[in-house]
Amino acid sequence: MKTQTINILIASILFALMGTSCSSSVDTEKPKPNVLIILTDDMGYGDISSYGQNSYGTPQIDKLADEGVKCTDFYVPTPYCAPSRATLLTGRFPLRHKVIQNPTPDAGIDDVGIPDSEITLGEVFQEAGYATKLIGKWHLGHKEEFFPVNHGFDEYYGILYSNDMRPVQIVEDRDTVEYPVDQSLLTKRYTDKAIDFISRNKNKPFFLHLCHAMPHKPLAASERFYTPETKDDLYADVMRELDWSVGEVLNKLDDLGILDNTIVIFMSDNGPWYGGSTGGLKGMKATTWEGGIRVPFIIRYPEVFAPGTQIGVPCWSPDIYPTLLSLTGVHPANSNTLDGVDITDVLRGKQKVHAPIFSMIEDRIMSVRKGKYKMFVNKPRYKRLPLDWIDPRGPDGTTIIAPMEQATPAQYPGLVPEESSKDIQLFDLNKDKAERNDLSDSLPQIVEELLQDYKDFEKSITDGQSKQK
Repeated sequence: MKTQTINILIASILFALMGTSCSSSVDTEKPKPNVLIILTDDMGYGDISSYGQNSYGTPQIDKLADEGVKCTDFYVPTPYCAPSRATLLTGRFPLRHKVIQNPTPDAGIDDVGIPDSEITLGEVFQEAGYATKLIGKWHLGHKEEFFPVNHGFDEYYGILYSNDMRPVQIVEDRDTVEYPVDQSLLTKRYTDKAIDFISRNKNKPFFLHLCHAMPHKPLAASERFYTPETKDDLYADVMRELDWSVGEVLNKLDDLGILDNTIVIFMSDNGPWYGGSTGGLKGMKATTWEGGIRVPFIIRYPEVFAPGTQIGVPCWSPDIYPTLLSLTGVHPANSNTLDGVDITDVLRGKQKVHAPIFSMIEDRIMSVRKGKYKMFVNKPRYKRLPLDWIDPRGPDGTTIIAPMEQATPAQYPGLVPEESSKDIQLFDLNKDKAERNDLSDSLPQIVEELLQDYKDFEKSITDGQSKQK
């Protein structure tokens, strides 16, 4: 009897130890980090206070910068929407992914969209077991074959293109669920949808791509933020609501205890339209001057990045794809040629150099930046709308519902460019961020070096296309 009791006692102890061991193994296994990319539309480099805005405050976005890494020299490849967005999701320059213009339903540009051959972040995270959702602006095709739910996103809610393109309608997954759309409710609705998705997926890894409509024209803010009694500050109202939205989403992550295990990125798709601010940079949206392609970029992930870090190494949006794969440990089964690199060490301050960065418009490479130098290889474009221009896509109260007060061409967001007389122009951006002093004649060796970088990059694209054929 004593022997049996002793055996039972030993077995109980061993079972308890085994249970403790198994439990410990499960408890210490770190869950995969979530990924949240907050992408604003046409927000300028100087539109948030941590990047120099002093007419209004953006405390929630500033807090994100204080708790993460702020990049001062971050670029997108094109100064307009669709090609930039496709690059973020594929890690590939527009000449590779072939989305080089904006799909535009009210202009009959209906057959432009992301090709099936492209592998999006949504697809690689979906493959890795993540829940995926895209909220807001897609602009990578409005035919059903191009819909987000066919390119890596389990769920979609938003306007498939720009909020000034008719018909302005909200699509959920595959179905149109609202028309017309009161645009003053967009930021709030997108925020609510983001919070709902996060809450439903708090116990599993998720990838949420939150693509706000604002501050793209037409500007609109909810009743809580809109101040019609004060004229000419609708842009500030819109930015204050976007800032509120960032705070709401981050607070929900914090309340659920998953904020520090979420990689949070905040950025814009390109430079500002009229009414915004480039923060003293030349040009605006649709130009490849700094004001059109340099954007704010903030990343928060305390597991890897020290809070309050500021990085001045030039980086660009193709880097986001490989960097997120590295940070999450996701290894896709298939891959395409990438134009970005893993910039984890750059963001940690351990690496001070980056490969050349390029910009383009339509099918032409326009500029190359390497270190402190930026050189135009094709004449930068400049077209300023007349001050009395009337927007044919402005609010009309029926098909486009937004406040009638909107920014005008009189509110140019940056330093106004001059008409260029030459293709090759070279600037030292460390000393001349306004791109005023052309050094191409005095630094021929730098011109030659950057021209070679441009030719090598262009050749890599044409060679790649030849291999695909």
